[in-house]
Amino acid sequence: MKKNVALEQKYLNTALKLAQKAASKNEVPVGALVLYQDKVISRAYNLREKKHDPTAHAEILALRSAARKLKSWRLTDCTLVVTLEPCPMCLAACQQARITKVIYGAQDLKGGALSLGYRLHEDSKTNHRFSVEWVNMPECGKVLSGFFRNRRA
Repeated sequence: MKKNVALEQKYLNTALKLAQKAASKNEVPVGALVLYQDKVISRAYNLREKKHDPTAHAEILALRSAARKLKSWRLTDCTLVVTLEPCPMCLAACQQARITKVIYGAQDLKGGALSLGYRLHEDSKTNHRFSVEWVNMPECGKVLSGFFRNRRA
C-alpha cells in the first residue's frame, strides 16, 4: 500500500471509534482493522474481560475475522491498523498471518513489542517480514490515558 497519511488517519479514526466502544464496555480501549486492497474487511476491539481470554486483543480478533472472511490464514496483501502499538503476542500473530503492514497510532512504552526491542517483523531468521509504521495520533493515546485515569480514580 502506498503511503497516504490522510487515508491512514481516516482508518486510525475508525479504529479509535472501536477503542472508544471498548472503553464503554470496561475493556482496555484498543481498536483494530484489517484492510485488504484498501477496504476494511474486519474490525475488532479488546474483549479480554468479557471473554475471560488473555488472547482476546483487538489485533488477534481482527486477524481471526479477516482470515475467516478471506477463507485463508495467510493474510498477504493485508494491513493491520491498530490504535496502540502491538504487544509481542500480537506482533508475532501478524508474522504468523503473513500480514503485509502494521500501522499504529500510539506507542506503548511498557508493553509494545517495538518499544521493548522485539523487532520480529524485521528478523532475517523468520520466514516472513513486514513493515510497521507509527502514525503519531495523539487521540489514540488520550483515550487510553483517560481510561486508566478513570479506573484509578
